[in-house]
Amino acid sequence: MASIEGTVVVLGTGGTIAGTAASATQGVGYRAAQLGVDALVAAVPALAAWPLECEQVAQVDSKDMDHALWLRLAQRVQTQLPRPEVCGVVITHGTDTLEETAYFLQRVLAPHKPVVLTAAMRPATSLQADGPQNLLDAVRLAREPGARGVLAVLAGKVAAGIELRKQHSYRLDAFDCGDAGPLGCIEEGRLRRWREWPSTERAFGLDGLGSDCALWPKVAIVLSHAHADGGVIDALVAAGVQGIVVAGTGNGSVHRTLSDALRQAQQRGVQVRRVSRCAYGGVVGEAADALPVLPTLSAVQARVELMLEMLAARSA
Repeated sequence: MASIEGTVVVLGTGGTIAGTAASATQGVGYRAAQLGVDALVAAVPALAAWPLECEQVAQVDSKDMDHALWLRLAQRVQTQLPRPEVCGVVITHGTDTLEETAYFLQRVLAPHKPVVLTAAMRPATSLQADGPQNLLDAVRLAREPGARGVLAVLAGKVAAGIELRKQHSYRLDAFDCGDAGPLGCIEEGRLRRWREWPSTERAFGLDGLGSDCALWPKVAIVLSHAHADGGVIDALVAAGVQGIVVAGTGNGSVHRTLSDALRQAQQRGVQVRRVSRCAYGGVVGEAADALPVLPTLSAVQARVELMLEMLAARSA
């Protein structure tokens, strides 16, 4: 992989990649977010060949990711990218909400330089630790000539952040990119690219988020299933939820009790969007009387998208 000159800024947020366990054979039940980003970089001797700057933005298990950290992370990325000596940013993250953070950052920033997220499915103390290789690949990708947009690299696969999806709970190769497939792969330190980099257009922008994430719209996710109860929708509306994403069965179909409750919620001003709960395929077509659809997004991606849509509507 040919590299460009410049510094890569590595932002640490915690996660399994920074986790430790009592035993090298322990792959579950470990403590996430125990090691600092400096320690992660020091554990990969090959990284000493390149100029790096490290910053600990947070130290959390990514299951506990929240809007305040998203806002802070986006601000830190936006601060680093305009620096002429910086060629890219790498973010170490947990796997649980990696796809949500990646989607959020791409939609908000759509950066002209690469912002590469990476993570691990095993803690740093494991015999199967995948974090060091993933971090090395991420820094290499951040130095790739022409790279742009929010990207992710895990188990050698390069994904567009806006398409990333976690599909397995345990195995090392846990992520994919839906129907589109990966952008490429890294093999022995070289990138083999199959598709174009993510678009740098349609950035929502930091200004649209405001300075107080407590003011962001409340958006919830509801799953349609057999014997679904519309009462959950009523409870969410009563709790002040302003937007609801419903993950429908099959081609986005929604149980009639949920559908009736969602239409009532719409009449009360709640924004509703529909997706499929299936891992692949999305929602194809739309009936004239169907609930509004975000056809290609997963439920967690759609939650972010609806939140941004509602923020944009406020400022219009």
